Amino acid sequence: MTDGGSDTTSSRPDVPAPALPPDLPSELRAALDRLATGVSRKDLAARAAAQSQNYRAGGGSQAIRSQGDALAYAFTRLPATYAAAIAVFNAARQVCDLEPRSLLDIGAGPGTAAFAAAEAFAVLSDIRLVESNAGMRELGAALMAQSSRPVLRAASYHGSLAPAGAVPADLVVASYVAGELAPGDLAGFALALWAATAQALVVIEPGTPAGYGRIMRIRSLLIEAGAHVAAPCPHERGCPLAAPDWCHFAQRLPRSRDHQQVKGAFVPFEDEKFSYVVASRAPPCRIDARLLAPPRVTKGAITSKLCTAEGLVTDTVARRDGEAYRRCKSWRWGDGVSR
Repeated sequence: MTDGGSDTTSSRPDVPAPALPPDLPSELRAALDRLATGVSRKDLAARAAAQSQNYRAGGGSQAIRSQGDALAYAFTRLPATYAAAIAVFNAARQVCDLEPRSLLDIGAGPGTAAFAAAEAFAVLSDIRLVESNAGMRELGAALMAQSSRPVLRAASYHGSLAPAGAVPADLVVASYVAGELAPGDLAGFALALWAATAQALVVIEPGTPAGYGRIMRIRSLLIEAGAHVAAPCPHERGCPLAAPDWCHFAQRLPRSRDHQQVKGAFVPFEDEKFSYVVASRAPPCRIDARLLAPPRVTKGAITSKLCTAEGLVTDTVARRDGEAYRRCKSWRWGDGVSR
């Protein structure tokens, strides 16, 4: 690691916390179903299609003008963004001694990242959510009111950063929100997030070249501000990937029948692709490498594309190598691994 921490060692990457599943918690899915009781699935599908068209045209959450619009969004996007948040929290727990008691969720939507954080961090006791869209706030508050977790039932929604951001939070999350900013506002946004962070900051964006570009810009700004990059990178050097390649990951999640109907989908699962950065105040426990693509398995070997402190590495392990082959066979895209 850089910035004076190259001698930091830990067994944490070799014995990571058990990975949390990407599926929505059953009580959250049940709460969504209750809120949608009596609501036409065709109406939700029409609203969701209009939202998708708006986002493809470069629009943002301004297309969500009512709780009905917010509910349509939740049926189509909440499961995927929850899965991405869980994947990122799994990565953060592998390399950070992170026990956040407070969460500040910026651009919280219906509270997706807060639900994921409540699953990931048992000590969480204070949740503040910032969301400018009234329909999203209304839906999020309704979902949290039905939770069995006291921390979610007591969560507070705010329409703007102040006063929610007046007191720094242990964990700050900005999930799928940076893309709605004007390019000139990105630097100030990143530095404001870092100023509000006591332990760790998580920023998640779509796994597109544009989303990756925003993450790389935010990453550079955070390093300049003194942050340690905890994940996904095993280093704080420049990204070793060159265009047209870009750093992104995928989380597979099942689709419920309602999810398929509202989204107009026929496949019972989807792969949510995302890019992210986790920055920490304390030096993280460094992993050896991050798997940047699904391993390629042939009859005689496994080939893996790895990001390492030394740069981009193509690692090939032959079947005859026994234990090393079995270890590599368990690797999945996005894993932090020991070589």
